[in-house]
Amino acid sequence: MTARAPNALRDPAPSAAAGKRAPPSKPLPAAVDAAAASFAALTHKLDYLDPADTKRVREAYRFADEAHLGQFRASGEPYITHPIAVAGLCADWKLDAQAIMAALMHDAMEDCGITKIELIEKFGAPVADLVDGLTKLDKLQFSTREESQAESFRKMLLAMARDVRVILIKLADRLHNMRTMDAMAASKRTRIAGETLEIYAPIAHRLGLNQTYRELQELSFQHLRPWRQAALSKAVQKARGYRRDIVERIQHDVERAFLQAKLPVQVFGREKTLFSIYKKMREKHLTFAQVNDIFGFRIVVADLMQCYMALGVLHQLFKPLPGRFKDYIAIPKANGYQSLHTTLVSPLGTAVEFQIRTEQMHAVAEKGIAAHWLYKSGGAQVQEAQRLGAMWLQSLIDIQDETHDANEFLEHVKIDLFPDAVYVFTPKSKILALPRGATPVDFAYAIHTDVGDHTVAAKVNGEPVALRTELRSGDVVEIVSTAGARPNPAWLNFVRTGRARSKIRHYLKNMEQEESRDLGEKMLAQAMRAEGMQLPGSEPPEATLWQQLTRWSGNKTRDDLFTDIGLGRKIATIVAKRLARLLAEHGTKPDALTLTMGRYAADDAAPAQGMVLIDGSEGASVQLAPCCRPIPGDAIVGYLGRGEGLMVHTVECSVGKRLFERDSEHWMSVDWAEQPSRPFETAVTLLVTNGKGVLAQVAQAVSEAEADITHIEMGNEPAAETTELQLLLSVRDRLHLADVMRTLKRAPSVQRVARVKP
Repeated sequence: MTARAPNALRDPAPSAAAGKRAPPSKPLPAAVDAAAASFAALTHKLDYLDPADTKRVREAYRFADEAHLGQFRASGEPYITHPIAVAGLCADWKLDAQAIMAALMHDAMEDCGITKIELIEKFGAPVADLVDGLTKLDKLQFSTREESQAESFRKMLLAMARDVRVILIKLADRLHNMRTMDAMAASKRTRIAGETLEIYAPIAHRLGLNQTYRELQELSFQHLRPWRQAALSKAVQKARGYRRDIVERIQHDVERAFLQAKLPVQVFGREKTLFSIYKKMREKHLTFAQVNDIFGFRIVVADLMQCYMALGVLHQLFKPLPGRFKDYIAIPKANGYQSLHTTLVSPLGTAVEFQIRTEQMHAVAEKGIAAHWLYKSGGAQVQEAQRLGAMWLQSLIDIQDETHDANEFLEHVKIDLFPDAVYVFTPKSKILALPRGATPVDFAYAIHTDVGDHTVAAKVNGEPVALRTELRSGDVVEIVSTAGARPNPAWLNFVRTGRARSKIRHYLKNMEQEESRDLGEKMLAQAMRAEGMQLPGSEPPEATLWQQLTRWSGNKTRDDLFTDIGLGRKIATIVAKRLARLLAEHGTKPDALTLTMGRYAADDAAPAQGMVLIDGSEGASVQLAPCCRPIPGDAIVGYLGRGEGLMVHTVECSVGKRLFERDSEHWMSVDWAEQPSRPFETAVTLLVTNGKGVLAQVAQAVSEAEADITHIEMGNEPAAETTELQLLLSVRDRLHLADVMRTLKRAPSVQRVARVKP
């Protein structure tokens, strides 16, 4: 979402610009010089490219310069200065010629009417694809700004999943816009800064670009909370003055210790960013004086073994603080970051954090996935960052496969951008990084979709735990799965990864579609019998009938039509009449026996063959109404709500009766199956005498009758002689309920028992 001046500030034709924007219609000579000088500065940064690539970059610059002719930024500078600056940031990461060319032309399609075909002809498909991935979707019509933004993010993130250079150019674009945002209106600055803090900074962190991540956070903080940023800046400057002597003394002692140990190192002072200080103060409710790790040190050594040797030298020099040592070399962070972290107590009593890493680890820590271009040969650290970055990018494609709504996709991605992580082990000692607060269900989906879909239980460190248990770093997690299990909708309340959330939703949607399709087929078959005909098959020549019927109904396929009937979007009797007419046109006549069966069923004298029978295994497409809670043995009817599937009410249900009066055509006959597959819930009220052990008596009576209490509710009124309880009981049928109520009545403290009716 590139931050630029409104169109009134940058008209395509200089002559049309006069009177519409603050800068004059002719660019100032100084501004032209600035553009030329900035491109000259860019060419100095491109010395790592060969002459042929540099020539192609120059061609891209000329093309972009011509395309943006007459356009100006809000600051009054020629617009071309922005693409040059973005290309310069990409050159700092040593990106290849294609990426630099795309950076120079990243706004050409969006702002200058250049087509992708033109770019392919002039610069080739790879460059055109990069530019296209960076182009927003402003030309499409969206109902809200949020929907448009979400769709643009989805497009960019998927382009990034195919080619990571897309997001690197986008981050460079956003960084330059944030650096030059002062000329914009305050409201626009606030919106862009909020978006940067919420989306772009976390993406930079997720890909390990910590330098970019920190700068984006700082600039966003400056625009969102200017007063707090200024106050903190003053406080840090004062602290810098007070602590300069302490920092210099510690640095001197550390350098001397390494000199004595004959270990060549580079020692750098490190200061916490203002935003991270502000965040820590807010999250931990601290004053500025209580934040004691504002200053720290970074030790850079030559190779991996020297990291651990340097740690030994430091621990001999100062005492380590217990519980504050982290080995991110053995277990890298989710974005590939590797370092040893240790907090030591200096002779002056202050806690100081040290980070120890090699030069390549330092490159990965600062540049993340961009270090791939800095170190083409790629050491182990660079390859690890690449592998972890690629895993996350692949997860974006997986989420996209299950999510067709842009806002939902963005919600899943935001979950995955959560920066903190816990590191857990599989039983075979493989390490997985998950967001803080992740559960065994997240772990199961991180291993494989099939493992997640069939999860029934979990063990952590050998002990059985609930599936909603939060995992901690170092936990060994084992998943118990069975072939017949399937995802539970309740899991959506506690899973933390976007992957798990999208997989669960996708599975539940598919199951609902399948169940609704089967229900719709049964209902249409029943309605066809009332017309004296059987449902035609799907093979030729009968397939032609289905094509004619789906054209009439507006469905793409026969299965879509069944699903619409099952969800109540279309009425089975009307569809059946149309299908009967089509069959009659093809010479099929009503069969007397079938017609008799259909009418016999319609009169409720006996259940029709194919009538919807309820046995408790129907899933999401058939629900028992919570107002009357029907159980086997109750006389029932089915209401086909529009898009909600079949809702089953008891015949006496007052809510059902009101619905019938208002919408009679959506009602249909249903009945109970002979052998229900599970117990059913129903509600009863009890009036009990207050006294010791009343609940125990009630629970014992229910247990004696071989039923279960699934929920219990008591009134809020103060204790009196009697209290009303409402129980949700799990029973087999009406006879079983009658047995439970008789047993409850025999309990000494129970005065009255009744089934709840709406």
